[in-house]
Amino acid sequence: MKEPTVFFSPRALVGREGMEFGPTDWLEIDQQRIDKFADATNDHQWIHVDPERAAAGPFGKTIAHGYLTLSLANDFLPKLIDVRGFSHGVNVGSDRTRFLSPVPVGSRIRARGEVVSVEEIKGAIQSIVRITIEIDGETKPACIVETISRYYPED
Repeated sequence: MKEPTVFFSPRALVGREGMEFGPTDWLEIDQQRIDKFADATNDHQWIHVDPERAAAGPFGKTIAHGYLTLSLANDFLPKLIDVRGFSHGVNVGSDRTRFLSPVPVGSRIRARGEVVSVEEIKGAIQSIVRITIEIDGETKPACIVETISRYYPED
């Protein structure tokens, strides 16, 4: 497993716009993960949870929910970068989320990251990291999202 890039303080991110990270290791998207996500979100659309019906559908098999793919950004981000030296951090949200390709069951996905911006804001360092979630064997990514993190300095 490739180790994340370590920043020993949030300020170490300053000036790193354009820096790229990754890729992470591959993660297989199996039907059990899709079904658990469907249960957690009450989204049981057949294209996600009914393999028999989905076999006759547009993708020939079930596909992961777009929001399942997006939610895995939370798993991938700390595998890409490891920011240290702060008292607490806040996930502020995300910007510019795009779902570009479906993720069929059995696919493997991984992520790459890029620092989009870093700024001091409200007594903290805020970074925006673009995460591109790739599908093994596909040219178009599954999802691109800009994650926003805010790191507060140690007291």
